[in-house]
Amino acid sequence: MPAKKTSTEKAATNNGNKSPRILIVTPEITYLPEGMGNMTNKLSAKAGGLADVSASLVSALYELGADVHVALPHYRKMFHVDIGGFIDNELLIYKSKLPDDRIHLAEDRIFYYQDRVYSNSQETDLKISLAFQREVINNIIPTVKPDLIHCNDWMTGLIPGEARMLGIPSLFTFHNIHTVKTTLAHIEDRGIDAAEFWSNLFYGWPSANYFEARDNNPVDFLCSGIFSSHFINTVSPTFLKEIVDNAHDFVPGNIQWEVASKFHAGCAAGILNSPDSSCDPETDDFLIQRYGVLDHYEAKRANKTWLQERLGLQINPDAPMLFWPSRLDPVQKGCQLLSDILYATIDKYWDRGLQIVFVANGGYQQVFHDIVHLHDLYSRVAVCNFEEGLSHIGFAASDFMLMPSLFEPCGLPQMTGAIYGSLPIARDTGGLHDSVSQMDTGKGTGNGFLFETYDGAGLAWAIDQAMEFHALDLHTRGTQVGRVMKESKQHFNHEVTAQAYIDIYQQMLNRPLVDEVFAKPNQDTL
Repeated sequence: MPAKKTSTEKAATNNGNKSPRILIVTPEITYLPEGMGNMTNKLSAKAGGLADVSASLVSALYELGADVHVALPHYRKMFHVDIGGFIDNELLIYKSKLPDDRIHLAEDRIFYYQDRVYSNSQETDLKISLAFQREVINNIIPTVKPDLIHCNDWMTGLIPGEARMLGIPSLFTFHNIHTVKTTLAHIEDRGIDAAEFWSNLFYGWPSANYFEARDNNPVDFLCSGIFSSHFINTVSPTFLKEIVDNAHDFVPGNIQWEVASKFHAGCAAGILNSPDSSCDPETDDFLIQRYGVLDHYEAKRANKTWLQERLGLQINPDAPMLFWPSRLDPVQKGCQLLSDILYATIDKYWDRGLQIVFVANGGYQQVFHDIVHLHDLYSRVAVCNFEEGLSHIGFAASDFMLMPSLFEPCGLPQMTGAIYGSLPIARDTGGLHDSVSQMDTGKGTGNGFLFETYDGAGLAWAIDQAMEFHALDLHTRGTQVGRVMKESKQHFNHEVTAQAYIDIYQQMLNRPLVDEVFAKPNQDTL
């Protein structure tokens, strides 16, 4: 029997000639496909949507037969490696085979005892970022010799500068506008020879030379990634355009300028993230009763009555239910808009049994507790801390989900809601604009209810539209909910997201990632 090929040999065989080699640099990931390495089942480090996108992209590229490599910090604690035993036997075997695999773990003691990707300390996060980038720049890039490097968020913001110096095209993806700043002197003290590419970084003010910049002129990590990369993308087309048009005053001027410059040069795109594939009511083990497009009506009622009983709400499977799944953050998520109208909304639809469920943490949670206590709304409004299983049931039980954000780089709950048949009530901004469209039952289009004016009256108007929809006959309402579920599952998935990134890679490289001769045959040609 012939020896089993390594993943790198597999890519070379599939492509005939040398495939372009892609290195994805990410501080977080949820999984890696089997065959990429000996510990793919252990490597999971997640803080947010980036982890899911990284995992789906790597998996899609690998299945395509592309020559894809991944660099991530070696979070031993999160990877369930036996720290007390120094290195277990499985890891020794893994490390001995690592050069032939696609997974490249950046090694530094600061990673080993982290139990989450980001700490609550900017100083610690900066140390993690510099240690990670040091290993990528000094060891991983020379080992992999990539044809393209894909970096993600501020923690990788220095790497595009190194890539440009080496003549390697780079894509820089940013999921938010958070950044940190430090000096070249600090960067170099951490083992990165920034003198090689100092002119590719973005500073607080222009410097005539390296020595003038080194000690006092702060390097902006996020802006450096945007400035020095060859192509950038945000996680929704509309949020990209909002930055370009200077629609948000919280976006720093330097970042707005650099994003706009990339956009007008034709080197920027917006790619929607997508929910994790486990968010599917047909397979979701958290649900009391799973369901699909054809049997959602009775199953959603079963989930609703279970949730009502669990949370002490009035048990009524016909009661319209609104669901709040996002963190209770008044700076971004618009929870104060709902608090302004909560009592009036419940009162307006009291006879129809309207209920509102919060499964979310955040400092603003107490405001809703106070409103419920003041007006004795315990049978109609439930406010509880986030639990993953309860959140899944919330999507399945509810008729509508709420997302009245001031701004939204992408957002995933509105997509998850639509997949579960919980139609989004959302503000028309950023990723919400790209994923939610106004329901039109006559035309059989749309998947939710949008409002534009960021205030309580705007949200109240959208809730009224949703309640009009809920008052329709069961056949019309059920048909539209089923349509939304079906379309959302087709549009909001990792395959669609990954393909958008693959298209950018091929555009940047000006060649396909995989030789078309070896692509999977079309059914019509068989």
